[in-house]
Formats: sequence, structure tokens, C-alpha cells
Amino acid sequence: MKLSLNKSRSLWWAISSAIILISLISMAISWQNPQIGAPLRPGLDFIGGTRLQFERDCTELGNCDEPIDINAVREVAQAQGLGDSSIQIIGENGISIRSKDLDVDQRTKLQTGLTAEIGTFDPEKNQIDTVGPTLGAELFRSGIIALIVAFAGIIIYLTFRFQLDYALFAIVALFHDILITLGVFSIFGLVLGTEVDSLFIVALLTIIGFSVNDTVVIYDRIRETIKINPERPIADIVDDAVNQTLGRSINTTLTTLLTLTAIFLFGGETLRNFSLALIIGFSMGAYSSLFIASTLLAWWRERTGKSPMLVNAEAIDTSASSQDS
Repeated sequence: MKLSLNKSRSLWWAISSAIILISLISMAISWQNPQIGAPLRPGLDFIGGTRLQFERDCTELGNCDEPIDINAVREVAQAQGLGDSSIQIIGENGISIRSKDLDVDQRTKLQTGLTAEIGTFDPEKNQIDTVGPTLGAELFRSGIIALIVAFAGIIIYLTFRFQLDYALFAIVALFHDILITLGVFSIFGLVLGTEVDSLFIVALLTIIGFSVNDTVVIYDRIRETIKINPERPIADIVDDAVNQTLGRSINTTLTTLLTLTAIFLFGGETLRNFSLALIIGFSMGAYSSLFIASTLLAWWRERTGKSPMLVNAEAIDTSASSQDS
């Protein structure tokens, strides 16, 4: 079975546009939310503060018989002047609280109040992290700079290896992947309270590298086919290039997603959002390489008249003129 991508390219673009629009709307809503104040719910790494994660000790008789009541946790936090804290239930017996900076006495008092209300915690599973606002701002700034440098490097590389239009559409595909990943996490932040941390920036950089690699493979096949059959329409060349690399793209993506799914399911709480971001980004990267970057290139070459036939004819005319002179 062969795919004819360019016959249905309006459909692929419409699907992507709809998902990106939903993502942008979600990020706008998140930005207007006074409890978030950003396109995505920022984690402790970026805004600073104290995060406490407790898990009940289920080895004690009757300690885990009842589910944790989040309203009870909020009442304890409010009684200690921490009513604006972000509170999440983790699993069936864990809670995560992100608040302003707390000293040792405040943390101990909060833990004591929660123990009295919802049960005894396992001291071996308790986690307490503190990050200053200055360090958080520096991490965010460094992450943004890293993303900008990555995009600039990719544009320069693709422009020299291929042509400028190849590079621009590869960047459009990368923005497509990043925006959708951001949008999904924005929705998760609004609905589930999911936060992004410094590992999320690492995930975005990894997504960029994976996506552009897939796009380069397809572009390389397009360029090779143009050299061999310069008289063919660009849409046919692009369709053939995609079909020739389709098996490789599917196999690479599936094997990677299997590993990431295992990390998501069994890698622990710390790596869960990281692996989830990669799962979303890699899936979108494979989609955009096949259905967005390639079809945009074909559309642009048709629109500007830069079909292989015309480019080849111009090259022949130039060569003939040089011989005559």
C-alpha cells in the first residue's frame, strides 16, 4: 500500500491546525488563571519554594483503609497559613504539596497536622525539596536559551545541507511538535495539576533532535530522487520519498515509544512527566515529518514554480549559454 500524502494534504494541515489551536487556547486560559499565571503550570524548579511529598505507611493496621480526602489536606494547610499551596493526591496514599519557602519548624508542624488528620507517613518515602526563586529563574532562562540555540543551529545546518526552503519547513514541523507537546501539558496542568520542571526542557530539546532527524531522512530521499528523476512532478517525488522511508520511520518510532512507555509505567514519579513529554513529542515528530514537512515542501515548490523540471531546464539553459560564449 502506497500513501498519496499530497492528495490529502489539506486534511493533514487541518488536523494539525485544530490541535495547535486547542493548545494555544489552553495555554491562554492557563496564563489567565491566577493560580498558574503562565502557559504551563510551572514546577518548583522554575518558581522556587518548597515541595513536600508524603506517602502513608500502609504497614500499620488500618492506616490506609480510607482514601485520602484532599479537602482535609487543604483544611490543614489553610489552618497553618498555607491556603494558596498547590496540593495533589499521588496514587492512593500519597500527597504532594508545593508552597512558599518553609523552614524546618513549619514543615514539621505541617507534617504533624497531616499525620493527625489522614494517617501516619512512611519516613523512608518522604521527600522535601527547596529551590530559591533566583535559581528557578536562572534555570528557566537557560532552558529558553538552549531551545533558541537548538533552533538556530538546525536552520543553519539544513540550509547548508539542503536549501533554505527545506530548513524553514523543517522548523515549521518542529514548532508543530513543540506547540502540541506544550498544549497537552497545558491541558494536563489545568485539569490534573501537572507541573513542568527542568526535565521538561530536556524533553523538548530531545524532541527537537528526534523530529529533525526523521525529517532529514525524508528530505535526503527527496533530494536523491530529484537528481535521478528531475522531470517528475514534485508531489510524486515527495510521495515516493515518504513511502520509501515509511517503514524506517514507523519502526524507529515504535521501538522508541515502547521503551518510553516502560519508563512511564515503571520509572517512578520523577521520570513520569519526562517520559510522557517524549511520548507525545516523538509521536508528533513522526507525524509532522511524514505529513507536514514533506507536504509543505511540495506545496511551496508547486506554488513558486520550483519544480524539478523547471530547475533542471534552467540548469541546462545556463550550461548551454556558457558553452556558446
